[in-house]
Amino acid sequence: MEPNLTTDKARRDYTLVLAAREGGDQRAYSDLMKHYWEPLYMLMLKMTGNPTEADDLTIETFGKAFCQINAYTPVNAFSTWLFSIGTNTAIDHIRKQRLATIALSTMATTRDDEVFEYPMPADAPTPEEAIIATQRHEVLRNLVTRLKPKYRQLVELRFFDELSYDEIASRTGLPLSTVKIRLMRARNLMADMVAGRKEQL
Repeated sequence: MEPNLTTDKARRDYTLVLAAREGGDQRAYSDLMKHYWEPLYMLMLKMTGNPTEADDLTIETFGKAFCQINAYTPVNAFSTWLFSIGTNTAIDHIRKQRLATIALSTMATTRDDEVFEYPMPADAPTPEEAIIATQRHEVLRNLVTRLKPKYRQLVELRFFDELSYDEIASRTGLPLSTVKIRLMRARNLMADMVAGRKEQL
């Protein structure tokens, strides 16, 4: 299909995409984030109603888009492609949240063999869930120790200390955009390690 590069914005975006995927230009990735961070964040905020979740989903969306950037073709605008990834990411997140908050039911019987149900609180993990959560936490800790220091510090502040991006930028003295880009890169690196594509980073 023929490229649709009829606007200055479309041509600008496609130039950045080509620089990013063909030359590995980090500035091109950064410029794409600067152009679309705010509108993508607003979309995520509208879908979730939660600023923290919107922030996380925004960075996750950029991570997915940049991993799949070779699949982008300029038949549609880059923003349309990016927001489609973002929408699907948010829908998956919302669906998982709803499943996690559905109260579990346990069946019991009386001495007369009458069956009844009573709800278990959705926030009360089963022993199996607690074990899995602990194992995941240990795996995450192990992955973080294998990251370069510039990534490790930010991941620890974000996911273990639960600081906001602004708080991390203030504590480290890094520009906010650098914090966001490095956290996105760290997530991608950890995903690579989980997939066995990178043994040491």
